[in-house]
Amino acid sequence: MPKLDFLKLAKRAAKIADSKKALDTIILDVRELTTTTNFFVITTAQSSPQINAVISGIDKTFKEDGIMSLRKEGSANVAWKVLDYGGLIIHAMSCDIRQLYHLEALWKDAKILTFSDEKIKPAEITNLKTLKTKKKSLKVPKQKNKAVPAKHLPKKSKPTKEV
Repeated sequence: MPKLDFLKLAKRAAKIADSKKALDTIILDVRELTTTTNFFVITTAQSSPQINAVISGIDKTFKEDGIMSLRKEGSANVAWKVLDYGGLIIHAMSCDIRQLYHLEALWKDAKILTFSDEKIKPAEITNLKTLKTKKKSLKVPKQKNKAVPAKHLPKKSKPTKEV
């Protein structure tokens, strides 16, 4: 079995995700940070069918080339699915899940790569604040607890007299 070029596979997976209209697809180079994998591909999808399309598109394309995933996670989860190829782990997640878990922040010391038809190049993305989706920013906004004005509360009904 030939040795797999996980950088090449990561780039290919990112292109497939992009072709499925996924958002904010990035490649994290974690080779210097962990021995469990070499690269993460992280992408955002705007619906569970789109998450499924991204994951099945990558899985199908890789299988056609004889590359089988070691594990698939998230079959019961509609908001986050993972394909594990050993040296490459692919995360397709909803906007809300990506905001909640902030994998880019968790792996903040990883090199962030983008993909293009020409070559892999260092991303212009320098931190989580600049990474945005069409729907909303990946930075979780602070929520304020606001009291509901009394005029918006339902009126209390007066008890009725029994006859």
